[in-house]
Amino acid sequence: MKLLQRLTQPLETQGLRARQLWTKWETQLHQITDQHLRQHSLLPVARSTHPSSGQSNGSSGQPNRHVIRNVSSGTASRSSLLVAATVLVITSAIGHRFYNAPKLDVGKAAPQTIVAPASATVEDAKATEEKRKVARREATSVLMLDQAINQKIEQAIQQQLNQANELRQLAGGFPFAKTATLSNSVQTYLRKASAQDWSEVAMAVNQATRLGKRASQEPKPTALDANQQKAFAELRSHRRAVSAADYIALVDTINEARSQYQAALKSLPKLVLPETTPVFDASLLDLSNSEWRRLQTRLLQAVDRILAQGIPSGLPQPLLAEAVRLQVTDWVPTGTETIATNLLLASLQPNLVHDETQTRLSAERAAQDVKPEIVTIKQGEAIVYAGESITTADFALLDHFKLSRRGVDWVGLIGFGVVVGGAVGIYWLVERRFHPGMRRRDRTLIVLLTLSTPLLVALNVPSTNLSAIGLLVGSFYGSPLGIAVAALLAFCLPLGTVLPWSHLLSSAAGGILCGYMAGRLRSREELALLGAAVGVLQGALYLALNVVSGVGIYTLLGATVIHGLIGLAWSIVAIGVSPYLEQLFDLVTTIRLVELSNPNRPLLKKLAAKTPGTFQHTLFVATLAEAAARALGCNVELVRTGTLYHDIGKMHDPLGFIENQMGGPNKHDLIDNPWKSAAIIKKHVTEGIVMARKYRLPKAVQSFIPEHQGTMLIAYFYHQAQQRSQEAVAQGKPAPTVNDADFQYDGPAPRSRETGVVMLADSCEAALRSLKDATPKEALAMINKILRARWQDQQLANSGLTREDMSKIATVFVEVWQQSNHQRIAYPSKPINIQPSASKV
Repeated sequence: MKLLQRLTQPLETQGLRARQLWTKWETQLHQITDQHLRQHSLLPVARSTHPSSGQSNGSSGQPNRHVIRNVSSGTASRSSLLVAATVLVITSAIGHRFYNAPKLDVGKAAPQTIVAPASATVEDAKATEEKRKVARREATSVLMLDQAINQKIEQAIQQQLNQANELRQLAGGFPFAKTATLSNSVQTYLRKASAQDWSEVAMAVNQATRLGKRASQEPKPTALDANQQKAFAELRSHRRAVSAADYIALVDTINEARSQYQAALKSLPKLVLPETTPVFDASLLDLSNSEWRRLQTRLLQAVDRILAQGIPSGLPQPLLAEAVRLQVTDWVPTGTETIATNLLLASLQPNLVHDETQTRLSAERAAQDVKPEIVTIKQGEAIVYAGESITTADFALLDHFKLSRRGVDWVGLIGFGVVVGGAVGIYWLVERRFHPGMRRRDRTLIVLLTLSTPLLVALNVPSTNLSAIGLLVGSFYGSPLGIAVAALLAFCLPLGTVLPWSHLLSSAAGGILCGYMAGRLRSREELALLGAAVGVLQGALYLALNVVSGVGIYTLLGATVIHGLIGLAWSIVAIGVSPYLEQLFDLVTTIRLVELSNPNRPLLKKLAAKTPGTFQHTLFVATLAEAAARALGCNVELVRTGTLYHDIGKMHDPLGFIENQMGGPNKHDLIDNPWKSAAIIKKHVTEGIVMARKYRLPKAVQSFIPEHQGTMLIAYFYHQAQQRSQEAVAQGKPAPTVNDADFQYDGPAPRSRETGVVMLADSCEAALRSLKDATPKEALAMINKILRARWQDQQLANSGLTREDMSKIATVFVEVWQQSNHQRIAYPSKPINIQPSASKV
C-alpha cells in the first residue's frame, strides 16, 4: 500500500516540465514511475491514488493497477534486500559477545575430561572481582565532623544561656542578704513563699518584739509550719541584734526580692527558642551566682566533649539521653543536673556527615585488600571431569591453557539476528503507522544513530547515548519513532554486549523520556530543560537500582551525580548536533520551522522591504492556511513557514505583480505582450526555487513554491493571447501560436494536504479581500466556487484532501474573513475642537 501511494505521486522535476495532461496518464505512467523511484519526498504521501480520466477520486483503471504490480515486485525485492542489510549491519555492530565466545563457559557441562597440559598458577579473575564487589558494597561509610553544625549547636546553647542570664538578672542577685543574717535556705523560702505565708511570719516577728525582750516572755508561733518557724527564728534573732531601722531595711530587701522573683517567674515561660521545648524551670532562679557560673563553665565543657565524640545520624534518643547523663553526672554542680540535661538534649543534633570521597577511598582500599583468588594445578591433573559443570575456577584454567574453545558463536549470533530482525519489524510497523513516506536518507540517519551506541561500547566509553538518540529521533520524526528507537535499542543492547544493568536501564529511561518529549517541544530552550530533566531521571534511577541490589547509598552518591551529568551531557550534544543533521539530511523539525518563520530572517526581511504588497498578501494567506490546517489536523508549523516563503520569487520583478504597483502604471500594459507577461508571472516560481536553494531552505518548505500554483493556467494572459490570435486571423495576418504550456505553471500539483491548503488559501485571498459588503453566505458561495474549480481541474488529486475537507476549509476561510473584515467606528469628517477644562485654565 505504501508503494502504491508513492507511485501515484506526480513527478517533481528539476527544469523539466512536470505538467502531464490527464488524457496522457496511461501512456506515460511507466516513465513517471521510473523517475519517481529515484526521488524521495519528505512530505507524507497521499493515501488516495490518482484517478484516471472519467473516474471518481479513489479509483483507478486496470492498466494502472497492472503497472503498479510490476513495479511493486521489483521495489519489494530491493526493499527486502535493504531490510536484510540493515538487520545484518545492526546485528554485526551490537553482537560483540558472540565473536569471541567460549564454547566451554561457566555453568556448561564438560563434554569430556580435560587435563592440564602444564603446571600453572592462575588467578580466577571473576571470583576475585566478585569478592571485591562485595568488599566495596560492605565498606563502612566514613563519617566526618561537620564544623558548621557544631557551630550551630554551640550558638544555640549560648543563646539559651544568655536568655537565662537575662532572666536571673530580672530576678535579682541571690542570695539577696548576707548568709550570716539569713541562711540560703531561708532566703530561698522567703522569695518563693506566698504572700499569706510571708505575712504570717512577719506578723509573728512583730508580735514577739512587742511582748518583750526576754525569750521566756515571747510567744511560740505554734501555728507556723517548719519553714515558717525557721524563717521566724532567724528573723527574730536578727531583730534582737539590730535596731528597728536595720530590721525594717531587711524587710524591704525581702519584699523587693520577692517582687523581682515573681516577675521573673512570669517571664520564665517566654524563655523558649523557636522550634524547641522549654529547658529551664524555677530551679534556675534558686541557683546562687557562683553555682550558675560554675554550671555554665562545666556545661560548655561537656558540649565540647560530646561534639568531639560525634553524634551520628539516626542515633536513638534514649542512647543520646544516656550519653548526656553520663557527661553531666558528677561534673556539673549538684542539683543542676536536670537543667544541664534538658539544655543539652534540646540543642544537640547529629554532627557526623557522610564523607563521599573518604568513603569511596575506603571502599576501594577494602577492595584492593582482597587477595586474588588463585587456582593452582599440576601437569596431568584433571581440570574438569566429563559431565561436570564448569566452575569459575575451572574456566580460568581452561581459558589460560586456551582450552575454552573460543570462536564465533554462530548459533547465538543467528538467534540474536532474529531478535534484531523482530525489532526492525516492530520499528517498521511503528513507522508505517505514525510516519509514512519516510525517505531513504531518513532511514539511513536512524541506522547511523543506532550504530553509534555499539560503537561507543566498542570504544569502552563508560556510558550509552540513548538519551541523545531519543532526543534526535523524537525531534526529527516525532515521539512514536523516538520512543520506539530508544526502547528497541535498549532491548537489544544487553543481548549483544556486556553492560551493567543499572547503566542500561537508567539510560533507557532517559532515552524514552527524550523520545516522548522531544517531538512535543517548540524551542531549543525547552530542549535544554528536557536535558536537565533527563539528567535528574538517570541519576535517580541509577541510584535506586543500585540501592535495591544492596549497594550502600553513600558509596553511590558520586557515581549517581556522574551518571546524571552524563545524561545531561548527551542531551547537550544532541541539541548541539541537531542543526547540522537538519542541514545534512534535509530535515524539518518543529523548532527549525519556528526559527524559519521568524520575520527577522534575512529572506523574509528582504521580502517585506522589496515587495511590501506581496508580503501583506503572504501574511493574509498564512492566516487563512494556518486556520484551515489547524482544523484539518495538518502540520500547522509547516503550513505557516511554507506560506511565508511561497512567493519569494516575486522579488525578481516586484512591479510585475499588481499588489506591488501601489496604484502606479501597470507594467504589463506597457509590455503589451501576453507571452512575455506570462513568462514574468511564471518566473516567480523558478526564481523562488533558486532563492530557496540559495538560502538553504528545507525541501519541505521549497515544495510550497511550485506546488501552491500547481499546473494551473495563467488565465488572464492566456485568454488575452487567444484573443490576439483570433484578431490576427480575422484581419488575415499570421496568427501567433498559443501553446498551453506557455501559460501554464510547470507544477507539480500539490502532493500533500499542507501544500493543497496553501494553494486554496492563495486562490481565495484576493477574492476575499475584494469583498466589502458581502454577507457570509455570499462569501461562502464564492469560496466554494473557487475550491470546486481547483477540484475539477485535478489540482488536488494527489494532495490527500477529501470532499469533506473542502467543506471544512471553506467554512474556516469565511470565519477568518469575518474576523478580519469586522466593522470599525467611523471617525467624524470634521475635526473635533477640544475645549480645555476649567481646572486647567
